[in-house]
Amino acid sequence: MHNIFIAGTGIWYPESKVTNDELVHSYNSYVNKFNFDNKELIEDGSVPAMEFSSSEFIEKASHIKSRYYIDKEGSLDINRMKPRVDNEHPDRLSLHAKVGIEAAKKAMQQANISADMIDAIIVGTSHAPRNYPAVAIEIQNEMSINGYAYDMLVGCSSTTFAINNAYSDIASGLAETILVINPEINTPHVNFTHRDKHFIFGDGCAATIVQKDSNSKNAFKILDRKLHTQFSNNIRSNYGYLNRSAVDQKNDDELLFHQNGRGVFKDVCPLVASLITEQLKRNDISPNDISKFWLHQANGKMIRLITSKILGTDDFDEDIAPMPISEFGNLASVGSLFAFNLYNNIDSGEKGVICSFGAGYSICSIIVEKT
Repeated sequence: MHNIFIAGTGIWYPESKVTNDELVHSYNSYVNKFNFDNKELIEDGSVPAMEFSSSEFIEKASHIKSRYYIDKEGSLDINRMKPRVDNEHPDRLSLHAKVGIEAAKKAMQQANISADMIDAIIVGTSHAPRNYPAVAIEIQNEMSINGYAYDMLVGCSSTTFAINNAYSDIASGLAETILVINPEINTPHVNFTHRDKHFIFGDGCAATIVQKDSNSKNAFKILDRKLHTQFSNNIRSNYGYLNRSAVDQKNDDELLFHQNGRGVFKDVCPLVASLITEQLKRNDISPNDISKFWLHQANGKMIRLITSKILGTDDFDEDIAPMPISEFGNLASVGSLFAFNLYNNIDSGEKGVICSFGAGYSICSIIVEKT
């Protein structure tokens, strides 16, 4: 049995940073306009008045202080409240492919490999831009990579599930080096007029080189993988091609990202903590022997609670569970890889856990060891 490694990673995010204060100013300006325009309906009880938001509310609820947007201007324009993007078109490279290639180049550089060494590409994302052709094949063509490529989607676990698929393909002999790419262009799927949703997501992309018998100086050996899924509607998107023909036409608010935050928190935290605890026990690894928990960046409270349940105490060094969510917001499936890419400064022989969880519910936990 050959050893399989994460040989390198790379991340991409937009240039435009949006602070809580900027986001709140836009949102509250929209609220003022909405309440003024609907004054009579609000007064007679036909329409509820919109509530204001605040930076303090956002940070307390999520630990988020800022995020990066593909289009800051359109997202904060109170007459638009969504980013400006181009439609998919066969004559130009898609947005997902563009950002995927940017992240891929960084991962390839870190792993010290060239395109001719890559046998396959897997693109995993929570938000697919189209049904076909696969973005992975589009990237394969653009980067002149041989072999095969495909897209997959498992909600906020798409990144770790894709790494797991790469591992399985290598273990089975299909490939030796696989490029995993995870573009998460989240903001077009956000309702910026909803107080409990407008602040959650940022845009970003991660790429990972998974390789057999890697000699990369940045390599992490994959020791174990554990996957779990359990159906829930607490995180849901109803957007799809069927909407065009639906007899009961819905508006964007009904079709975009929906989350029952309290239900997710209640269900997912113990589920993830239990899965990782069982996985560590099965591998005869003490939780105290884990140097880093690179967890899905959904919410600061969730990260702390899950870590405390695994360690059996809420008195732990916060550096053990990095929170890039503070700067980047929730990045859907790439949050855990952003945490890994930015905070993987552990010594040779030390171990860490990369874990994503979310819509589905889906969970994938990967134990790695620094070489």
